[in-house]
Amino acid sequence: MISRRVFLKDGGLALVSLGFAPQFLARTVAEAAPKRKVLVTIFQRGAVDGLNMIVPFGERDYYASRPSIAIARPGTSADAALDLDGFFGMHPRLAPLKPFWDARQLAIVHACGSPDGTRSHFDAQDYMETATPGVKSTPDGWLNRYLHAREHEKATPFRAVALAPQLPRALQGLAPALAIGQIGQFGIRAGQASDMVQASFEAEYAAAAGSVLNRTGRDAFDAVKMLKDADPSKYAPENGAQYPRTPYGEALKQIAQLIKADVGLEVAFAETGNWDHHAQEGAAVGQLANRLADFGGGLAALVRDLGDRMSDVMILTMSEFGRTVAENGNRGTDHGHGNAMMVIGGGVRGGKVYGKWPGLAREQRYEGRDLAVTTDFRTVFAEVAGGHLGLTNTKHVFPGFSGPVALGTLG
Repeated sequence: MISRRVFLKDGGLALVSLGFAPQFLARTVAEAAPKRKVLVTIFQRGAVDGLNMIVPFGERDYYASRPSIAIARPGTSADAALDLDGFFGMHPRLAPLKPFWDARQLAIVHACGSPDGTRSHFDAQDYMETATPGVKSTPDGWLNRYLHAREHEKATPFRAVALAPQLPRALQGLAPALAIGQIGQFGIRAGQASDMVQASFEAEYAAAAGSVLNRTGRDAFDAVKMLKDADPSKYAPENGAQYPRTPYGEALKQIAQLIKADVGLEVAFAETGNWDHHAQEGAAVGQLANRLADFGGGLAALVRDLGDRMSDVMILTMSEFGRTVAENGNRGTDHGHGNAMMVIGGGVRGGKVYGKWPGLAREQRYEGRDLAVTTDFRTVFAEVAGGHLGLTNTKHVFPGFSGPVALGTLG
């Protein structure tokens, strides 16, 4: 029998039992679980300006198109881009990520995005999370399809967790997944059983005790009762990691807690918003710079906090589309097309910007205004699902996708 207070690995997360030993935890403790790979996905909602995040300072047309918001060439000022490879640079507020680039733990995919040309935030986010560009009727998300394709007996209710107020589209589907706003108090979504878990927590647990839910569903409700008594305030990040004191930073810190707790986490999801800067975007300082400081600081803290565990963890960042090449009359940028993604972690062939660069001259732009897409985002997703998570056949996860499933970002 497990004691009332169960401390999991390294004291990373204390889960307080309410007088019972949930079957999922008994199984986890009884069986020495093998090392599992973890994927952490981070969605920059609102369409980040990838051209100012990962700066093509080697492009003359970049500066000609952005007279007031371009990031200066490396070496020209204290607020200049951080040189990556002589052509691309990082926004200076992403300086906390530069050591991971230098250590070849961070790879970038530029001119990446959807083959669908929509500039609707809602549609583009839906297409990216379902991984079916142009198809609005897809019932499930790509991460949920992955979970369904890799079902296994040792899966726990914490196999897929979104640190978000509600379950993201990417995790909706047949496979169970949890939505956690805060570890201590959170809502739960259990795949297609989500419609029935709208009442109070106690009512949910009572319903789960019956025969409506399968074993995984009942285990999930046991997990809820335990996590409601967890005390995240006692968690101490390692290796000098300092998370931003923002909802995004808190979400990443709690992901680190769950990874260290060894509760069976395989897929984690977090999000950060307010990237839609149509006016007064700023350059090295301003709205975008402030958002990038939060974004980069959180990523750096997560990597540092996890330390050696990063050999089994991969972080993937994404945004629904990019911004126009040219700044608008309000010193902002409008909805665009191609963008930049980041891959950080174990097995990454970092220190390189991947993808074919299309150029920024007007005749090279998508519809004469946007960065063209030369890498379908599903190529990146498929490479991560196969190369990191070990999925041998990605066709069911990415229906209708016939493009390449590898860029070479993973070793």
